[in-house]
Amino acid sequence: MVTTTTPTIMTVAEESVNYLFQGKVAHKVPHIINGKGLTISVADPKTGETSVLIDAMTGAAVGALGWGDEDVAKFYEEGLKQSAYSFPLTMCNENAQALAKFYIDNSPKDAFAAALWCGSGSEANENGMKIAYQYHKEKGNTKKTKFLSRENSYHGYTIGAMSLSHGSRTTPFKSIIVADEKTPKLPVMYPYRYQKEDETLEEYGDRLLEAYEKKILEEDPDTIIAIVLETLPGSSLGTVVPPPNYYKGIRKLCDKYDILLWLDEVMCGTGRCNPNGKLNCWENFLDDNEGPDIQTVGKTLGSGYVTIAGVLVSPKVKNTYIEGSGTIIGAQTYASHWLNCYVARKIQEKILATGLTKNVFEKGNLIGKKLTKLLESSPIVGEVRGLGGFWSVELVKNKVTKEPFDPKMDVGHALTDICFKNGVTVMGLGGCNGVNGDHISVAPNFTITDDDVSEIVTRITKSVEEYVEILTAEGAI
Repeated sequence: MVTTTTPTIMTVAEESVNYLFQGKVAHKVPHIINGKGLTISVADPKTGETSVLIDAMTGAAVGALGWGDEDVAKFYEEGLKQSAYSFPLTMCNENAQALAKFYIDNSPKDAFAAALWCGSGSEANENGMKIAYQYHKEKGNTKKTKFLSRENSYHGYTIGAMSLSHGSRTTPFKSIIVADEKTPKLPVMYPYRYQKEDETLEEYGDRLLEAYEKKILEEDPDTIIAIVLETLPGSSLGTVVPPPNYYKGIRKLCDKYDILLWLDEVMCGTGRCNPNGKLNCWENFLDDNEGPDIQTVGKTLGSGYVTIAGVLVSPKVKNTYIEGSGTIIGAQTYASHWLNCYVARKIQEKILATGLTKNVFEKGNLIGKKLTKLLESSPIVGEVRGLGGFWSVELVKNKVTKEPFDPKMDVGHALTDICFKNGVTVMGLGGCNGVNGDHISVAPNFTITDDDVSEIVTRITKSVEEYVEILTAEGAI
């Protein structure tokens, strides 16, 4: 007998109701209908009209393979035919093993020895906190209970991840996140605002490293678990590139004081900013044998097709566990999920085979070069900065003094709306200078072409010019 189902038809009144408890609660926001390559089709929730946009930001730097890739449907079909659930405390699956081996094999030799797969970057950072703490406990270092991270940083929206973070997004939850004495903060790395006029970039880096060592000693190195840093700060600061001596100096401090170096590459990693056609952003700044002890990843790992993120650990960390209890404490229900790991690995294999990480590094740097030239004379552009497939534009009220806009103006989001109207997505945010400071960022799919670069730059430049006209008319600049 053939059974049929009647499709659900919403009334006009129901269509205007927002049934999602996320983002804007009171009303619907634009809905993505579909995507192809670098473009997405978006429906206006009020009119129902559909617009096609160049997706220059891919949500929160999630996209890699491009939208509507025909091979991904095949990957799903292949994976589903074999898929079965494995509870991570008692069982595993070969797809999780294979994805871990892929990441290890495509990183510098002996950089990583094992991986844990989970559902999101925030979840990865929560796991990272527990892994790092247990590592020292396995060694008998029971006094180590503090995490050092940076001012103006972002590591996620769960309680632990917010505790590692600092800035306007964590302030509303200050009363319930981990206490400051357990998560002290290091000075922000931000040359545009804090490098002195008479300093070279290396001298600024040295000054930061001196401040970091002073903070370590103030807090007592015997109490510090890890230094946690976004390799290329994304939504927090707007892709600030570090001084060339910065990460090498931090690596030495961590080795000196038995502190784990933990790099958060959820936004900037897994091919978005790698100079060698591989995976890790830190390869821009550290030698192969200087890599992190712990690294968190996500976003482009599943390229927006599957919900997956992870924690990578070095041989030092893995061996300490093996020589100790041999057990990771705790697990999440969908950790190392069969289908997610299978699809993610197939996506990463295709990206690597087609040279897309090399492509996005080159094309992304071309975006940065063109934006720098075209926005050089704009009265509201303080700096264009970034690396590989991740770039930002900092917006200022006064180009000479670097005075930021009043945060009440919400300049980052305002410019985002203008870009949206002009057919290009960007991520506009405030708070890169603490409570104030605005920037917009782009992080396109790795399939980007020269023509795409030109169109993205043209639309962003047009949007900035339009916003300057609005601000001038309002007397805001």
